[in-house]
Amino acid sequence: MRGKVRVMQLMLLFSVLLLGIKFIAWWITRSNAILTDALESIVNVVAGSVALFSMWYAGRPRDEGHPYGHGKIEFVAAGFEGALVLLAGGGIVFAAVRGFFYPHEIMRLDEGAILIAGAGITNFFMGFYLLRRGKRQDSALMVANGKHLLVDTLTSLGLVGGLLLIYYTGYDWVDNLLATILGLIIIYTGFRLVRVSLGSLLDEQDYEKITQLIEVLNRNRRDNWIDIHKLRVLKYGSGLHIDAHLTLPWYLTLTEAHAEVHAMEKVVAAGIGPEVEFFIHTDPCLPQSCPLCTVQNCPHRQAEHVRKVTWARENLLPDQKHKI
Repeated sequence: MRGKVRVMQLMLLFSVLLLGIKFIAWWITRSNAILTDALESIVNVVAGSVALFSMWYAGRPRDEGHPYGHGKIEFVAAGFEGALVLLAGGGIVFAAVRGFFYPHEIMRLDEGAILIAGAGITNFFMGFYLLRRGKRQDSALMVANGKHLLVDTLTSLGLVGGLLLIYYTGYDWVDNLLATILGLIIIYTGFRLVRVSLGSLLDEQDYEKITQLIEVLNRNRRDNWIDIHKLRVLKYGSGLHIDAHLTLPWYLTLTEAHAEVHAMEKVVAAGIGPEVEFFIHTDPCLPQSCPLCTVQNCPHRQAEHVRKVTWARENLLPDQKHKI
């Protein structure tokens, strides 16, 4: 967690620096399109500050009032960032449309283009690094910030192209058209951030993570793991909470059953990551399980083994034991 906080501190420092560069570019050019980029950078700074606090808060240990930890604040912060992006995009579009009716002179576009290009390149490296590290550490907040910065890079590149077009053609109205397009892109980005954040807060299934989990289980499957059903995977920041019903041979002792559950926990932790919490309910096998059971030399088998079921989302998520 300390590493995450240090990364967000560095990103916040860069965001403040880029904010200053973009406002200097706007001051010397008076371009609405550059003002668009500068206003979005204010969002970056505010969002970075919120993200930094959220990273610190999410790293606090579990307590009686928060038995699952504080990780979900990352989703709240990501949604807050998305809302800010939406507001910024709306304001940008409004200002751009107004500029069509109340135009003003634009100056020194070549210098403005150079400053914006430098800021865009810096944003690209920041966004790429955040996105890569966020995916590696399952941090929704880092991923949200990374995607935001990469979109900011694309808008900056488009902005540089537009500024050069205005510089060489003298068509000042392109400035407001470009600002409108960029504003709409920003609104779409904000909507996506809010959508993902709300889905996580409402415990929406993470099907990508479920697919990864199923691959790990199939790859490390043990004979005593006869059946898994009612599988649930929930995210709490960078941590995972996994619920499942595991069918084991009915004649195992409590100690042996516990060892099988522990073995599954170790397999998943090694394949997905250490921040995993399990709640596994063990079920005894039934006669209907025998055709699917791969236990060798079972002393209580009541039917011949017919086939081994390949675990998939379709048969692990429902609350129903497997049978032929």
